[in-house]
Amino acid sequence: MNQIATETPERGYSAEKDQLLKRLRRIEGQTRGLQAMVAEDRWCPDILQQVAAVTAALDKVALGLAEGHVQHCMSEGADDPRRLGEMTDELMQALGRLVR
Repeated sequence: MNQIATETPERGYSAEKDQLLKRLRRIEGQTRGLQAMVAEDRWCPDILQQVAAVTAALDKVALGLAEGHVQHCMSEGADDPRRLGEMTDELMQALGRLVR
């Protein structure tokens, strides 16, 4: 029986994957902290400040992913104008969803 080896594709964030996961875990902890603040009936401005911190942290993750995509993935399609155009459209759609 032949087994086909499948290799995980390299992504724009592959080199920083451990740092990315660490940052996402930290954001997860911040989000749990927000839940606790609400459960404890904390003062609204304090909660809003923490919401802003989580939002900023997620924005930083998103921008890092976009940068990695441009530097790694889109550079691979640079020799094919049609493919580069498709990839640019995909990226712009993703960024459009991000800034809604």
